[in-house]
Formats: sequence, structure tokens, C-alpha cells
Amino acid sequence: MTKYIAPDGEGFGTRLAQLRKTAGYTQEQLAAELGISRRRIAYYEAESDHPPVGFLADLARVLNTTTDALLGQGAGTRKRRPVSLSPRLERRLKQIERLSTKPKQQLLSIIDTFIAAEQHRGNGRSP
Repeated sequence: MTKYIAPDGEGFGTRLAQLRKTAGYTQEQLAAELGISRRRIAYYEAESDHPPVGFLADLARVLNTTTDALLGQGAGTRKRRPVSLSPRLERRLKQIERLSTKPKQQLLSIIDTFIAAEQHRGNGRSP
């Protein structure tokens, strides 16, 4: 299979590595976020292949970019709605982001459990 080279001459793997670093992820962190192995991220960054379409969409979502940007076809980040957080919640979220992968995943799992329980009771609002 031939490697995809964008009109700008940059390969997919190089672009993926740059976008990953810009988003502040290590290969290990990005892999954990996507639920895959670090070796798979390294594989794509080495330009051994391009990812399946479904994986490309997940990469774009996690890296806050577009599939076009990943493929070198367009502009960078997606625009997100501004979110208003309390200073306390914002500080806690930043602390969670700095945790290593395993404790972060455990904490997010606990949070997901609480949210699901509230929604199941009918008291919660969808996020």
C-alpha cells in the first residue's frame, strides 16, 4: 500500500506526531485515550500505513482537529463551544489532566459511574 502524502509534501505520520505533541500527548497517553496500544500509535507515526477511517475520526476528536487536517487537506482545530466552569471545578479538572494514565482512567471511570447513576434515576442532565 502506498503511503499518503499530502499536497504540502508532509506524510501522515509526521503530521500525526506534530498534532499529538501540540495537543500535549505522549504516544502512551494518546494510545490510552483511544483505547489502543502505544505500538499502534508509533506504527502510524512511522508512516508504515494510514489508519482506518473510523480510527481517523477518533484521532481527530481526541486531538481536537479535523480529519482533513490529519490528512493535510485543511485547517487545524475545530471550534468548540465556550464552557463556563466554576474555578474550583476547573482547578480540579486541570489536576486530573496531570495525573498519570492509570489513575486518570480510574478516576474518569468513577465519574462516569456517578453520572450514569444520576441519569438512570432521572435526576441528571445529559452532558
